Amino acid sequence: MKKVKIALLGLGNVGRGVYIILHQNKEEIMKRSGYEIEISKILVRDLNKNRGVEVPEDILTTDFEEILNDDSIKLVVEVMGGIEPAREYMLRAMEAKKHIVTANKMLLATEGDEVFEKAEEMGVMFQYEASVAGGIPIINGINENLTANKVNELYGIVNGTTNYILSKMELEQLDFDSVLQEAKEKGYAEADPTSDIEGYDAQYKLAILASLAFGTKVDINDVYREGITKIKPIDMKYASDFGMSIKLLAIAKDDNGRIELRVHPTMIPETHPLANVYDSFNAIFINGNAVGDLMFYGRGAGDLPTGSAVVSDIISILRKNIEVENQNPIIRNNLWEKQVKNIDEVESRYYIRVTVEDKPGVLGQITTIFGSNRVSLKSVIQKGRKNDESHEVALVLITHKTKEALINDSIEKLYDLRTVKDIENIIRIEDFN
Repeated sequence: MKKVKIALLGLGNVGRGVYIILHQNKEEIMKRSGYEIEISKILVRDLNKNRGVEVPEDILTTDFEEILNDDSIKLVVEVMGGIEPAREYMLRAMEAKKHIVTANKMLLATEGDEVFEKAEEMGVMFQYEASVAGGIPIINGINENLTANKVNELYGIVNGTTNYILSKMELEQLDFDSVLQEAKEKGYAEADPTSDIEGYDAQYKLAILASLAFGTKVDINDVYREGITKIKPIDMKYASDFGMSIKLLAIAKDDNGRIELRVHPTMIPETHPLANVYDSFNAIFINGNAVGDLMFYGRGAGDLPTGSAVVSDIISILRKNIEVENQNPIIRNNLWEKQVKNIDEVESRYYIRVTVEDKPGVLGQITTIFGSNRVSLKSVIQKGRKNDESHEVALVLITHKTKEALINDSIEKLYDLRTVKDIENIIRIEDFN
């Protein structure tokens, strides 16, 4: 059996998963790849840190140069995360003719062009399945299995933390803050959960998926983003009353060459498959013009699911023969130039929850404003007073499909009404029609 030496950059959550899988499934991996894989070096920041896995001390190093200058190391696995020094290390490793596997969504979404170009220039292989949706094979699914299709639409639940929070809020009628604290205690959320709950993590992942699905370069700044911090239990209840569920969706659509790219809380029919994706699971729903509807589903995070995708990429490279250059032509994402729609141009239905004074004529004022802005209301429901002493009531408005700009103009005018106390929430509705 041929042997190949690899190096890991990082031994955190994902790196630990990779290490465990390579040892636990050693026989299966040898038979499927044709190689005995030896982890020759692991780059860490602290040699003495307890990482929850037994690792021989002699393969740990704090010096990247040991990996770079070791010609026997043919493949480098980057699982340290962040942009720097990960970007520098990958570029230098490729210059040294080492193949690369990465799980780094942030780097790919922001600096992807540079690393792809360097891989092509140096004739090395570059794999990144683990960068989106953990163990779900979505990158390979788009790159390989759907190449005969024109992808029309893509909807993703691609962040396990936010899906866990929204699931708990929906199923147990809990408030956001208490569920977030529970998620931190269980390890589903980081101490600083901003990247997850404000939608940045999903934004990075959508940029990667959309660039592949539509064959175009995607600037991360063109992806509209909202987080889930404004979602209240009452919104969950009203959604249920309407036969809907609330999910943080990453949405990409191709509208005759102009694409929509957005991440935000979305009400979806409870009969849709994505509405039944709970806990920390991820799912990506794709419509192709030939294949129709597909959904990829599974664990979107965690050491072993994400480690599984990393190891699969390692095996993929080994099967293509690491001794031969240019065996893995880079999947180009610049086949077409496509304009990204501004969020103001996007059309959707909307759920709008408003607190108003409980007095005659208020509803008429509100409907007049929406009518003057060419926003058609499907339903307006008064939900009763906040309490017996309050002179305020909640109104829930559901619009027909309309442009975002018209909604925003209407909302601005609502704030001018003295009888409108607050616009509590606005959530887009996706019907999948």
